[in-house]
Amino acid sequence: MMLSLLPRTLPHVPRSSRAMSGVRLQVVPGRCLYDAPLRLQVCGLSPGQDVSLHTALSDEGGQLFSSVGRYRADSSGELDVSRSPALEGGSYTDPYQLRLLSFPAPTIHHPPGFPLSLLAQDRASMRKGLTRWPVRDWRVREALPAARSDSFVIAPGVWISYQGLSETGPGPFPGVIEVQGTGGGLLEYKASLLANRGFATLALAYYNYEDLPKDMKEFRLEYFEEAVNYMLKHPQVMGPGIGLLGHSKGGDLVLSMASFLKGIAATAVVNGSVANVAATLRYKDITLPPIGIDAKKLKHPQPGVGDISDVLLNPLEEANRKSLIPVGRADCKLLFIVAGDDKNWKSDFYAQTACQLLAEAGKEKPEVVLYPKAGHYIEPPNFPLCKMSMHKLVGMPVVWGGEPKAHAMAQVDSWKRIQDFFNKHLKKKSQL
Repeated sequence: MMLSLLPRTLPHVPRSSRAMSGVRLQVVPGRCLYDAPLRLQVCGLSPGQDVSLHTALSDEGGQLFSSVGRYRADSSGELDVSRSPALEGGSYTDPYQLRLLSFPAPTIHHPPGFPLSLLAQDRASMRKGLTRWPVRDWRVREALPAARSDSFVIAPGVWISYQGLSETGPGPFPGVIEVQGTGGGLLEYKASLLANRGFATLALAYYNYEDLPKDMKEFRLEYFEEAVNYMLKHPQVMGPGIGLLGHSKGGDLVLSMASFLKGIAATAVVNGSVANVAATLRYKDITLPPIGIDAKKLKHPQPGVGDISDVLLNPLEEANRKSLIPVGRADCKLLFIVAGDDKNWKSDFYAQTACQLLAEAGKEKPEVVLYPKAGHYIEPPNFPLCKMSMHKLVGMPVVWGGEPKAHAMAQVDSWKRIQDFFNKHLKKKSQL
């Protein structure tokens, strides 16, 4: 990530004097994990000087994204982005420093003018000490010896990582399996970030990766059960139970895992469905068909863009109950992270339905946290709001919902809640 500080007006400054401006832009820490808080400060400005703070970063495809905040230095010529209100004319106008990271937009232009100060800030999902150890067929393959073995790769499509040391010494650590949504492939960033926070994590791919199915037609829960059993037997994973974390389609998959499989102590669902979605799910002699859709309820907020929030049928209606996940069978602690502006589906309704099913089964009420103005893609802190993107199953771009500042704050709060939830219920059960 590149940050640049420019004067609001662009007077001619002799090149020989530019390096002597004395203006310094500081980001603390200079290198950190994606979910770590940042502090941005500027010193050496003139009292009351107006400046623009530009943030630029590129994605894997080379697309440039940027945001700009316009500020005024205080009477000492200093600026603290976390306390100073942003002025009109930028990407945001309130004193909330996460705006620089949570409100980037695609751009093809670099900011004009000669910068008063430049600074590169590195962000990562894994810090030093977390590595990969290849595994095939659930058996550890020979690897180079090391002083600390910090992670494992499990094929097909999964890998496990853990900190070699924590504040309380070496492991074992609370174990968590993380399952992503319909994008497919193997996405590692959440599992990596959790591993840096003292968890033994396994990122589980389930389609469109190596020799896994290439599309979403049918899944066997035995595949997921094998991953659970691997974690339960791993020497670096605390017993007797593990945690599950799922977002979107991954949410209904972890709910199914919690409902049918043994060894699950805590399950966190982020904007998930209480009905099986998109693909048939089979386990032994049980079959959950995918919930039906009503294509007539597809809305178009703008040409070529879909709003699918009302497309799925109601799983509580008798004709659709075969797709309803039997959440009442779950014997673990449950946490539902819910976005009130979820445009993918009705996450709030699904969480309340899960509460109803658990109550009918005489089970404890789960924890439900609602973020009224957050959208579907609630990620770890500092990840930009995804307002719209291509949906593989729909075949067109769709909106995901969310107001940038509220969404960014929801990501900070929910990420902490998820970690606290797992620490509370996995460590507690492990120490009984």
